[in-house]
Amino acid sequence: MSPDTQTGDSRRRHTRTILVVDDSRTSLHVIGGRLGAMGYMVVLAQSGREALDLISGRGFDLVLLDMVMPGMSGLEALAEIRTAPDTADLPVIMITALNDTDGAVAALAAGADDHIAKPFDFGVLQARIERTLERAGRIAELKRTVASLDARIAARAIELGETRSELAVTRADCARLQGSIDARAGRVVPLNGTSVA
Repeated sequence: MSPDTQTGDSRRRHTRTILVVDDSRTSLHVIGGRLGAMGYMVVLAQSGREALDLISGRGFDLVLLDMVMPGMSGLEALAEIRTAPDTADLPVIMITALNDTDGAVAALAAGADDHIAKPFDFGVLQARIERTLERAGRIAELKRTVASLDARIAARAIELGETRSELAVTRADCARLQGSIDARAGRVVPLNGTSVA
C-alpha cells in the first residue's frame, strides 16, 4: 500500500463520526476513548432519547447502540431510527449482553446492521465498524447509481414523449397535404388527346 493510500485511508477514518449510546457513564468513556484513539470522531449519549435528538441535529456515519437502557431501550431507539426517512439507512451496531442470543436476534430483526456482545475486544469492534461502514458506503453508491439511472430514464421518457408529439404533428401535416393533393387531383380535367369540336 502506498503512503498516499495510507494517508487517504487515515484521513477518511478521521472524518467518520460515531455516536456511542450507553446508559453507563463508565462504558461511554471507555468506548469513546478507545474509538477516539482509533481515529474516529466520537459523540456520546446516555439515553435513547438523547441519541435521537443528536441524530436529528447532525449526521453520523454509524451508531453504536446499547440494547438495554432505562427509559427508551436500544430496540425502541433503533425502531425510531429505521422509521425516519432521513435515518432509515444509518448504520447501527447493537451492543448486547454476552449470553443474550435472543437479544442479538431481536436486534438484527429490528434492523441493526450488526451486533457485538459485551465485554468485547476493541480489535473485533473496529473490524465490525469498518465492515459495516464499507457496506453502507457500497449501498449509498448503489442508491446514487439507481437515482442517476432513474433520472436518465425519466429524461428519455420525456424525449420519447416529445418525439411522439412531433411525429403526431408530422402525420397530421402529411394527412392534410395528402387531402389537399387528392382534392386538387379531383378537379384536374384529364387530357385524353382529343380536341373539342
